[in-house]
Amino acid sequence: ISALFLPRLSSRCFGNNLLYAKCQNNSIRLSFFLSSFLSFFHSVFRYVATPLARLLNVKEKVRLKATPNPILEKHYISSCKHPKQADIEALSKKSGCSARQVERWFRRRRNQDRPSLLKKFREASWRFTFYLIAFIAGMVVIADKPWFYDLRKVWEGYPIQTMLPSQYWYYMIELSFYWSLLFSIASDVKRKDFKEQVIHHVATIILISFSWCTNYIRAGTLVMALHDSSDYLLESAKMFNYAGWKNTCNNIFIVFAMVFIFTRLIILPFWILHCTIVYPLDHYPPFFGYYFFNLMMLILQSLHIFWAFLIIRMAQKFITGKVVEDERSDRDETDNSDEEDEKPVAAAGSATKNGPLTNGHPVLNNNHRKVE
Repeated sequence: ISALFLPRLSSRCFGNNLLYAKCQNNSIRLSFFLSSFLSFFHSVFRYVATPLARLLNVKEKVRLKATPNPILEKHYISSCKHPKQADIEALSKKSGCSARQVERWFRRRRNQDRPSLLKKFREASWRFTFYLIAFIAGMVVIADKPWFYDLRKVWEGYPIQTMLPSQYWYYMIELSFYWSLLFSIASDVKRKDFKEQVIHHVATIILISFSWCTNYIRAGTLVMALHDSSDYLLESAKMFNYAGWKNTCNNIFIVFAMVFIFTRLIILPFWILHCTIVYPLDHYPPFFGYYFFNLMMLILQSLHIFWAFLIIRMAQKFITGKVVEDERSDRDETDNSDEEDEKPVAAAGSATKNGPLTNGHPVLNNNHRKVE
């Protein structure tokens, strides 16, 4: 691929621990091996995160389990998890349960499928560990480079630019991590922005791989370090939120919001994108790699705008004194007490006579006076 896009790019290694980027099978095999290792380490990391959760006093919520019911279970799996009122009444007749009991069963069944607080904490602690280490490693790799301070030097000598072994390993580990995220996304905590997460992981993998093949190493390391600068703050805020440390969570979230908006909505579009779109034209004419790389960058930027909208919504809740929660996560549905469980049939029967039901409660209209 690199020979196709950059025919002048050499694939030989040079002295002084310098080498040129090249697309070869060894690098591809290494990235998949490292992604498998990171996935394995992720599964083992739970044995570290679980004692940490106990230390931070992460408490699981008591969830009432739905009683086994083949008829309701079949509808839940094959049809939908949120039945409409007509479906509830039909299932009530089939199962011999009242409408109130059917609603309660689906509510408890949905709560059973939601990830536990401990699982969320494990995932957040694993990502916090990686993002923090990756950010520190990225700064060590690029902080002493002249093109870190003068972005015009990113393209000096392109495409014949050498690379240190530290840059090589930084690239391979970042690429492997996003491969591992893509592999484990089915088992991770599903959030409301699930599709956006998949798009982000795929775009990031394509961007890292393509920048490697076209020797956009300097620009690629800047982009990766910029992204890692705020991600570990978000994961740490989640950890303290799951542990119930609300003040600590809110303070970290404020720092995260400022860093995210500054890096993703100011530095990235006005410095990094300007560097990858404008400065290269002073050194070489546009080619396919130039257009494709910047297209992937624009896709990531659009996702950043979407996530910034969610962050601003959460910040507004914090300013108004409301509890700050992850806007992308589903919350547990509240359940009725055991005392209410004893009288669903009578309540459902009387409510049906007086009018339609909404979530198991009669709807009052203006022609009837509410009875205390």
